[in-house]
Amino acid sequence: MRVLITGIGGFAGSHLAERLLKHTDWEIWGVVRQSRWRIAHLTEQLRLVTCDLTDQEATLEMMRRVRPEAIVHLAGQSRVGASWQHPWETYRTNLLSQLSLLEAVVRTQPPVQRLLIITSNEVYGPPVYLPIDENHPIRPVSPYGVSKAAQDLMAQQYVLAHRLPIVRVRPFNHIGPRQDVGFVCADFASQVARIEAGLQPPIIRVGNLSARRDFTDVRDVVTAYHLLLTHGRVGEVYNVGRGESHAIQEILDILLAASKVPIQVEVDPTRLRPSDVPEVRCQPERLQAHTGWKPNIPFRRSVLDVLDEWRRRVHTAAPSSSITPDKGGGHA
Repeated sequence: MRVLITGIGGFAGSHLAERLLKHTDWEIWGVVRQSRWRIAHLTEQLRLVTCDLTDQEATLEMMRRVRPEAIVHLAGQSRVGASWQHPWETYRTNLLSQLSLLEAVVRTQPPVQRLLIITSNEVYGPPVYLPIDENHPIRPVSPYGVSKAAQDLMAQQYVLAHRLPIVRVRPFNHIGPRQDVGFVCADFASQVARIEAGLQPPIIRVGNLSARRDFTDVRDVVTAYHLLLTHGRVGEVYNVGRGESHAIQEILDILLAASKVPIQVEVDPTRLRPSDVPEVRCQPERLQAHTGWKPNIPFRRSVLDVLDEWRRRVHTAAPSSSITPDKGGGHA
């Protein structure tokens, strides 16, 4: 099967490409824009195309060239915190990219056999009840969440109006190696690594540490995507999450305990979001029932793997290691 991954150079996209190359004999294509460092070790096994998915004609031309049998749509603006500062760019990137892709799918032959549209648990907004299942009300509070809710509805509309073989996926927070700053675990881990290397004072500035989120390792998340490509039901929507919550404080405690030097913690009001909720927890029963998926990587291991990878990035002075942590204090 020929599979196209949009956003293949991103956090989840790179891990999905790695998994599919390892566990299938599929031909893997990827849409890239600029950053390719996450897939540098895979480039000889991948077929990459450069395309601005917000450009409808360019997207149609790309689709006619690749002619994929399956698509996983991961491209887009992925930072909840950044969406508060840049709502217009968030809406433009996330909505136009998907619209261009779906229109291209409609107009391309032979037809695509399976299309995963990846949105987010942010579509649910503040929980009405826990754990959150797929029937939970859609009431997003961030610009990012609104953009993802619109993507979700758009995907369903193309199932109903054009009979496209779409499976919608709502992943909860995921962490793991190759995650950049702007997300809480990577923010903390990058600072610990830089402090250990003597690149910043031994102080970590934090936002809300009591918030609890359902964190799943990205390698388990892309395993779910792989299973949904083959076992997901067209027109259905699936939550992806561990089904348990951890406080942000727990991430920080694990990293501080693993640090090679003493570190002081200070609360920074600028890292508090305009809107936040005490706890988010996933109900993944539908995914488990339809695919047999279960998470295998323990929470603590995920956090320590992020730290180890950031130590390597700081040591080798990777270009992305110099990025300033997101002031939104992203929890995703």
